[in-house]
Amino acid sequence: MKTPFVAARLSLALVWLLVAGPLLAQEERELLPVTGTYAITSVTIIQSPGRSVDKGTVIVKDGLIKAVGKNIPVPPEAIVLKGDSLYVYAGFIDGLSHVGVNRPNNENRDRVKDPGNPPPDRAGIAPQTDVRNFLNPTDKGVEELRAVGFTTAHVVPHGGMLPGTGALVWLGGRSADDMVLQSQTSFFSTLATADRVYPVTVIGVIAKWRELYHQAAQAKAYATTYAAARNGLKPASTDRVLEAFYPVIDRKMPVLFQAEKALDVHRVLDLQKGLGFPLVVAEVKEGWDVAPKLKAASAKVFLSLQLPEEKKEEKKDEPLKSMTAQEKEALDKRKAEFAAKYTGQAAVFQKAGVPFGFSALQVKAGDIRGNLRKMIKAGLTEDQALAALTTTPAQLLGVSDLLGSVDAGKVANLVVTRKPYFDEKSVVHYVFVNGILYKMDLGAAKKEAAKVALEGEWTVTSETPQGKSEALLTIKKEGTQLAGTVSADFLPQPVTLDTITFEGNVLKFSFVMNQDGRSIKVEVEAKVEGSTFKGEATLDGGDKLPVQGQQKPKP
Repeated sequence: MKTPFVAARLSLALVWLLVAGPLLAQEERELLPVTGTYAITSVTIIQSPGRSVDKGTVIVKDGLIKAVGKNIPVPPEAIVLKGDSLYVYAGFIDGLSHVGVNRPNNENRDRVKDPGNPPPDRAGIAPQTDVRNFLNPTDKGVEELRAVGFTTAHVVPHGGMLPGTGALVWLGGRSADDMVLQSQTSFFSTLATADRVYPVTVIGVIAKWRELYHQAAQAKAYATTYAAARNGLKPASTDRVLEAFYPVIDRKMPVLFQAEKALDVHRVLDLQKGLGFPLVVAEVKEGWDVAPKLKAASAKVFLSLQLPEEKKEEKKDEPLKSMTAQEKEALDKRKAEFAAKYTGQAAVFQKAGVPFGFSALQVKAGDIRGNLRKMIKAGLTEDQALAALTTTPAQLLGVSDLLGSVDAGKVANLVVTRKPYFDEKSVVHYVFVNGILYKMDLGAAKKEAAKVALEGEWTVTSETPQGKSEALLTIKKEGTQLAGTVSADFLPQPVTLDTITFEGNVLKFSFVMNQDGRSIKVEVEAKVEGSTFKGEATLDGGDKLPVQGQQKPKP
């Protein structure tokens, strides 16, 4: 005779038979790998622009690329990713970004007694701030940027004219410290004015910047003199704002200026010419006329990946309605010419011989690939675009020995795509960040889900200790809503689904099954890919089990 405890365990086992699926159905990015060794086989390897291996193999071990080429033996402990029709690239590098960086919550916007001489933080002056204090690995922007192939980003704090120092980070990791590749990589500056206090103009910002630099040089010189012979000298004062300039004065840290327009670039170059600090100009949007000047100054450059959006005319736009046909034609021509300059900017810099990378500071991650294709159509070659995403930013940021190409000894930052990356139909399939594998099915899954007609029968299968089990999920439409049932040999009759939704590529449904007088609620959430789904079922009490399904062909 079965005890109540045994009966309850058998009832639970029946639930397992219905919903349990193979462990591989869980999201790969949520699991700790059983091995740090991977072999990507039979792939086209784009090691760097103009250098490739056909039907080759890449071995990843302990976070590094161990071997690249043909006829490479696969280690027995390796997880093998078969790469027929796949392409492997070095992970892309974002030259300037706020991705994964929280905004500080201690900004003081209260009125000050002397607006002409406000506290430094109120004026947007906080160069001593370290971006590492604001890193957030769970920021959704990290996953979005990774999903289009970026594995590393040069991130900086939010703020005014002097927000703080930047860091080079991995687009992955479980903690802020996990994300950091290099800290204190740049002295970030903008031409942003302060709110209702000095400096309230761009000219004021430039003047204040120059003033602080000279004050820092004097303070540093005195501190050096005092350290050499303290007797008889007043102790050097401590000023964290001025001390933040010391690595810049010593030319050990570059100043990274956000300068979007040509006038901004001119102003930054004039400031640099007078003071002599190492310069990086980033998020350049309208720099086609200043490329020669940037080249002459040997400035490092990151061009913006943001392009102007095409705006539709609104019917209520009275000035346009009052234009003659000739005036409107002339206006449209000027707009087209300006847009062409934007999209052709990268090609202009390439022709001028100015090395450049790209920055994703203000662009939406979903627009990046389309914008790159527009730049290529405007004259940039695919190899040149790839260089601006990989080898050139690695060189500009001083990490060519670690990143930028698919070579043995470098960090395993890789992008694996179906079809060549710049092909409109290409899909990012896998991304490796610091040797950690992430499966990127976001875009592809949504496209596939849009084609799926959920209505019909789905076989739910699982391999359990008791053997293989199958259940039948039936989905139909009732008006504009979805409805369905679950049936199985061990159920006396089909169970009606309580809820069912399908948004994007995510299918959710729930039902309650009765076993020996006990009600057990099951909630399922799964991602649909074509005619299959994989996901997770949550049982009463919070236990989670993997689940998978296969749509049956319609008769």
